[in-house]
Amino acid sequence: GLKRVVKKEHADGSVTQSQFDAVGRLRTQTDAAGRTTEYSPDVVTGLITRITTPDGRASAFYYNHHSQLTSATGPDGLEIRREYDELGRLIQETAPDGDITRYRYDNPHSDLPCATEDATGSRKTMTWSRYGQLLSFTDCSGYVTRYDHDRFGQMTAVHREEGLSQYRAYDSRGQLIAVKDTQGHETRYEYNAAGDLTTVIAPDGSRNGTQYDAWGKAICTTQGGLTRSMEYDAAGRVIRLTSENGSHT
Repeated sequence: GLKRVVKKEHADGSVTQSQFDAVGRLRTQTDAAGRTTEYSPDVVTGLITRITTPDGRASAFYYNHHSQLTSATGPDGLEIRREYDELGRLIQETAPDGDITRYRYDNPHSDLPCATEDATGSRKTMTWSRYGQLLSFTDCSGYVTRYDHDRFGQMTAVHREEGLSQYRAYDSRGQLIAVKDTQGHETRYEYNAAGDLTTVIAPDGSRNGTQYDAWGKAICTTQGGLTRSMEYDAAGRVIRLTSENGSHT
């Protein structure tokens, strides 16, 4: 059968439940307080066409034959509208207040816009790499921000017009390990074997750390020299919290 999570128990002991139809589409979600949100999918596409909150307020969603959202109406009756070109790219979005944002493209083979124009006529431009990475962004005042990426697509630098730059370094697992500014101020990050962030070392050398148990739950945090610890029961719920001043809850 379909694999669907129908019940989720959180660390604090609260439970949320979900119900699905015969083909695996979400129909309801009930939170820990017993409040239920209902979802109405289209019988053909499965796209959500209506969401009804526990207080009975509903939002409606409409799509074109390409399954792209064309309009959405909130419980307050306010509507957003979207238009697309023949290639399926977003070209115009109308906000609830009537303001229109237009999207421009200079490459017929790309769905990434080269410019946007808002209701006031202000224009912002973007350039992209052939891999879809943002290379530069020019705001409506002409201020340019440039971005560098490594061969894995990770952002390695942000360059601003004032000559201010920020540089980022990653380890072999793709985890951020250092951020350095133009003045040489560096913040470093350390991780355990499971990939959990364990230490943040500020430019002044101060350290904030987190220790984890075998299940990946934080059991001790240290910030500014002050330590807070947590204990859990067998179900993973916090049963004891020791604050920085030694008090227990």
